[in-house]
Amino acid sequence: MKKALLILLAILPISLASVGTTIRPATHTKMDRASLWSGVFDELHLASIGLRKEVFDYALRGLQKTAFSKSILSIVDLSQPSSKKRLYVIDLDQHKLLFQTYVAHGRNSGELMAASFSNTSSSFQSSLGFYQTLNTYQGKHGLSLQLKGLEHGFNDNAFSRAIVMHGADYVCEDFIRKTGRLGRSQGCPAIANAISKDIIQAIKGGSCLFVYSPNPDYLQKSTFLS
Repeated sequence: MKKALLILLAILPISLASVGTTIRPATHTKMDRASLWSGVFDELHLASIGLRKEVFDYALRGLQKTAFSKSILSIVDLSQPSSKKRLYVIDLDQHKLLFQTYVAHGRNSGELMAASFSNTSSSFQSSLGFYQTLNTYQGKHGLSLQLKGLEHGFNDNAFSRAIVMHGADYVCEDFIRKTGRLGRSQGCPAIANAISKDIIQAIKGGSCLFVYSPNPDYLQKSTFLS
């Protein structure tokens, strides 16, 4: 009897642990994820394909200021000319570069280089800062992606200005060969028709888009970068 009781007591903790108890895997805190994401830059050799570490770090800094529902980060690096593939779409959790491709800037922002930026309607200029991707719709450019500007004074009029991501026939290498630059939009980050659907489907629904330029006013006043 005594021996049977000892055996019962020995197995009892195991039995209780296995009944009605869910063992949850450890989850990463926001700081843990940021630390993991910081290594993505070197792991994917992003410097070798034109993205500077400073720009990537700015993007991560802003990403952590808002709770985005996706770990996909898109960076439009307007410090590069439009003849370069300056849109980077990165899956931070999976450590994958999903896309690197051409992206246009606004017609009144500059020719080859984007130098002027605006948050006002009908300016036909690009707006700097952090955006949240929203829903898709079928417009005059086909499948398009609505964008919500998150930075007051820099891009928070983007939705009312109908600044969206869409495909455009002037975003292609043929246009670059003829003119030395891409065609320009009315302020939208327009991409090539051939891959616009794939990119839009990948980043829609709550991911982060960062449009960067080394603009002193933006770098000094952005609350996302402070």
